[in-house]
Amino acid sequence: MRVELPDRPGSLAQVTKVLGVVGADITQVIVLDRGAGAAVDDITIFCPDSTPRQALVKSLEGVEGVRIEGIWPTREAPGTYPELEILKYITTAGDRALTTLVDSLPVLFSADWAATTAENRVLYASWRAPQELTIPDEAPARPAAMTLDDGLHVIHAPLPPLAIALILARSEGPAFHRIEVHRLTRILEIFLSLPATERSVARQLRK
Repeated sequence: MRVELPDRPGSLAQVTKVLGVVGADITQVIVLDRGAGAAVDDITIFCPDSTPRQALVKSLEGVEGVRIEGIWPTREAPGTYPELEILKYITTAGDRALTTLVDSLPVLFSADWAATTAENRVLYASWRAPQELTIPDEAPARPAAMTLDDGLHVIHAPLPPLAIALILARSEGPAFHRIEVHRLTRILEIFLSLPATERSVARQLRK
């Protein structure tokens, strides 16, 4: 969940207390923003299936100054460094480096799906992607977060040296944060520096 709360001592303690009362176990807290008297945190929690999402929201919004920006599911294991593991796999994936990256990004970013495109054609999409993908009309000059007309949150990232673009999509929860955009940008920079990258993309373009 993404929570905005007052940036003062004790605020996070109030949030954790409320989550404990409704049966949620906090497994990770990431501070995304601080400033102007407020903080924005991504809090990963584990709670029983019997805990209604509405109960979480109602309980937290009862804390003065707390606002819930969104709640959505994640498959990322808290407390690990998944980027390092994925980059290790990509370096040994050879011609499958691009598909390995695309399949991994939804897990890394608690997103629904990822895909690569070229000239409005889908080159490769992760397994949870819908049959008909929503592709933004024009790639931005640099990776950017946006919300499409149908409410889908995406990061649209051009890969200029390869003449392709990457889309990372999330249907639940809040829009992608600038910290998430920066994180994806760095991963793509490392990917583009790998020797197997051009060969992997060429393989997809030939299909």
